[in-house]
This record gives sequence, C-alpha cells and structure tokens, in this order.
Amino acid sequence: MGFDVRFDVFIQIGLALAAAFLITYVATPLVKSFAERVGAIDVPNEARRVHTRPIPRLGGLAIFLGFLLSVVLFGTIDREMQGILLGCVVVVIVGVIDDIVPLPALVKFVVQIVAALIAVYHGVVIRIISNPIFWAENAYLSFGVLSVPVSVLWIVAITNSVNLIDGLDGLAAGVSAIASFTMLVISVVVADLSVAILMAALAGACVGFLPYNRNPAKIFMGDTGALLLGYVLATASIIGLFKFYAIITFVVPLLVVGLPLFDTVFAFTRRILTGKNPMRPDRGHFHHRLIDMGFSQKQAVAIAYAISGILGLSAVVITTNGEMRAIIFLAAVFVAGLLGVFLLKGGTPPARRARREEKHEGETKDEGDSER
Repeated sequence: MGFDVRFDVFIQIGLALAAAFLITYVATPLVKSFAERVGAIDVPNEARRVHTRPIPRLGGLAIFLGFLLSVVLFGTIDREMQGILLGCVVVVIVGVIDDIVPLPALVKFVVQIVAALIAVYHGVVIRIISNPIFWAENAYLSFGVLSVPVSVLWIVAITNSVNLIDGLDGLAAGVSAIASFTMLVISVVVADLSVAILMAALAGACVGFLPYNRNPAKIFMGDTGALLLGYVLATASIIGLFKFYAIITFVVPLLVVGLPLFDTVFAFTRRILTGKNPMRPDRGHFHHRLIDMGFSQKQAVAIAYAISGILGLSAVVITTNGEMRAIIFLAAVFVAGLLGVFLLKGGTPPARRARREEKHEGETKDEGDSER
C-alpha cells in the first residue's frame, strides 16, 4: 500500500485538492439558488440560534459534489473506498431531505447506522488499537467480535459530533478542513496515497465552501454537509489512522477530531447530569459558551480553529516524533481536561449573559415586527 514520496504524488494530491476547491466554489451559488427555490431555509426561531435572519442551507450538496468528483477523478476506488462513497451517498440523501423537510432525530440516527454498516461491510473496521494502558503486558488490544459494533459506534459518534458543532458561521467547515489537512499530512508520512487523496478532496471542498459560509454567512451547509463531513472524517480515520499500531496511536484519531468529539461527549454528559434529555439541543456547546462570554462570532470561530490546529499538530508530532509522544499525550489530556471543566461548569459571567439575552430579545422583537 506504500508509495514513494515523489513529485508526481504531490501533484496528484494537489490536483485533487484544487479540483474539489474549484468545483465546490463554483457549485455553491447554484446550490444556494436551488435551496431558495425548494424552501431549504434556516429560520432563527430558537434561542440557541446565533444568526438573526433566514439563511439558505443545503450547502453541503456543493461540498459533496466537489468531494465526490475529485475522489473519482484522482483517487483509487478500492473496496473500502466504495463503502465510504456509498455511505456518503446515503447520508447526503437523508441530509438533503432533512434540510428541506425536517426529519425526526430517530430517522436520521437509524440512517447513520445504516451508512456506518455499509462502510463496515466493505472493510472499514477498527480491528485492533495500541493499548492505552502503556505498562500493560499486551501492547495492542484486539476487538475481535466487537470490531463491528465499535466501528459503527465510532462512525456514528464522529458523524454526529461534526453536526453538533455546526452552530457558527464557518465553524464546522473550518474545523473539518483542519482535521482533513491533519490526516492528509499523516497519510503522506505513513505513505497512504488513497487516504491522502480522500483527505485532499475533503479539505479542498471545505475550503471552497468557506468563502460563502464565513461570517456573515450567505449559505449554511445544513445537515447535508455536517453529516457528510463527519462521516468522511470518521471512516477515513479508520482506514488511515487506526490501522497503524505504533505506541499511543489510539490517541491520534481522538486528537484529529478532538474539538467536535470532546464537545459532544461533554454536552451529553452535562445534559445527563442536569437531568435533561441528552438528545435535546441546547446552548451549552463550546461555541455557545464563547459567544455568551462576549466573544464575537469571528473571534469564537478563530478560537475553535486555533484549538483544532493545536490538536492536529499534536497528532502529526505523535506520528512523526517518537521522543515527544508522551509529552504531547499528557499535554493533550491536560487541554482536554480544561475544556471539559469549561464545558461542564460553564463560564458565562451573569452580566454578559443578561446583556446577551436582552440583545437577543430585542433582535427577535425587531425581526417579528419587520415580518408583520
């Protein structure tokens, strides 16, 4: 599966990235017009919404077009890749439907499991990882018969985690782009051209979408994009990260998708501890906390980018520099712990929260008056 790091390899990767970027960039305005015609509009009628005006969604369809065409043109479509692309089609179809006519959460959850099983059937499976207990006699852990449920759980969890952080302009697309670039670098380091092309295509598609999605956004990716990005990152991490059994390599996938994964875990934990429905959306996510602390959307997104970049760089260092692995791992655990405390305890000064609530009430009132 290895390949020589030659100039032509970098050209192929670069072409995949550029093609995805250009296709997505050109397709997004067309998708925006289509979304407006079919009524795929995000109306801010809930307190957890940060935007204050109706904005077309369905932008993920443009991301999908750029990503898919790039992979088909420049990638190698082996059995694993077939499973990933088929699963992508499934989540995109349900995403498009949900962006036009909202579907029950249970329906989307079942479809995500089906998409995960499609990938697993085609060989996208977590079979073994390095033992997180470093001093244990066995260096690796084999999941055996649990490989299928563990793989499905990972895919569904990451798919949902990206969907849950899609709350600010440019956040999900930017964080996914950073994760994609991280896995692209690691794929080059470990000589996996197939995953490198896959990640180049995803990164290019995300960057091509960002000019329309950054604050103030002209279009949202919707569930179509969020589910697609999460699904691709989840499946790509299995075929590109979990299969390399170096010491503490089990940490690498966690770092690559660290921000959305940690945010999701702590969001569910917080809701359960407070007696709330863990599936019910709220304003307790990381990006909501930053906004409530007084940061602007652009500042909050920049902070999220920085955290994702640091975690991604840590993943690359772990992969390439054995002497620094333990230090990076401990630092990552420390950062994750601080993030967990922040997410569980909060951090919203009452005065700032009150000012924000007053501002939101005023915006809602003004919007209602204008509609009348």
